Amino acid sequence: MTDVLGAGVTVFEAEPVHGTWRMLHSPDDVLALMDTGAEGVIAGVQDAGATFLAPIFDELTAVVCMSGTPASHIGIVSREYRVPCIMATALTGDLPVDGAAVVVDCTADAGVVRSAS
Repeated sequence: MTDVLGAGVTVFEAEPVHGTWRMLHSPDDVLALMDTGAEGVIAGVQDAGATFLAPIFDELTAVVCMSGTPASHIGIVSREYRVPCIMATALTGDLPVDGAAVVVDCTADAGVVRSAS
């Protein structure tokens, strides 16, 4: 059984995806991922206007944003790239640790982030 880490608003309906959590705070974090690759990464971001994700958006497995609405920049881009995304995410506790295995489930209006371990 997996533990719910948080929930928010699903941007568009998508099947659950599994990946590795990585909180991205700045363009430097994105540059680091450009060197190693962002495939399999579920990116956590605080700001719904985080345009710094643009260079890696097509590689991400999912995006979990702590603010905004589906009409926010990240919501619009996630629909365009078909990257599952949850907006206005309220976490049930602390942020997952970078490298943690998580599941993003966007099969309902309320998207859910779960621990995969």
